[in-house]
Amino acid sequence: MTDCQLYLISPLDVSGDFPQRLERAIEAGPGLVTAFQFRVKGIDQHEAARLAAPLQAICAAHDVAFIVNDDIALAKRLGADGVHLGQGDGEPRDAREELGREAQIGVTCHASKHFAMEAGEAGADYVAFGAFFDSTTKASEHRPELEILEWWSNLFEIPCVAIGGITPANCQPLVEAGADFLAVSGAIWNGDEAAAVKAFKEQIAAA
Repeated sequence: MTDCQLYLISPLDVSGDFPQRLERAIEAGPGLVTAFQFRVKGIDQHEAARLAAPLQAICAAHDVAFIVNDDIALAKRLGADGVHLGQGDGEPRDAREELGREAQIGVTCHASKHFAMEAGEAGADYVAFGAFFDSTTKASEHRPELEILEWWSNLFEIPCVAIGGITPANCQPLVEAGADFLAVSGAIWNGDEAAAVKAFKEQIAAA
């Protein structure tokens, strides 16, 4: 089994010095941060593309997958590495058709084994379960048990992502249960991003 890795999710504001912060976070844990999700709301595609450009370049330079949240059209426009779909954001099959065979397509499955199996059958490259803990980034009424990670990782080859309020202090049980990736946002960006990545690295290694 490969070691658990970090999947960074952007704050809603990626302007200003955010590109430098992203680079610091990636460089703080070489090989640990392997994906970055570009998650912005309420701006048009032109503005989104402008904000994405420096972040995409940083990801490319560090071999980090650049994933667009919710928006297949924007992912295609940017030539992103993939797209992350919520339950209402379109079908993996459509995303595959638009973005091609190489694209990484992820699907939010909340606490549902059924959604996860459907996503896998539809060609998703990873499934995301959560929120495991209270999150300041996004409200969620779904609270999966750790058992869903064990179930998935024992039965399926497709990687699973744990999401929702994950911090260095609470991540160990998720790693032990079989999460391939920890999707983290607030725990990284609400403080010193480099220190946070290092703290995650220590806890993942300890698990």
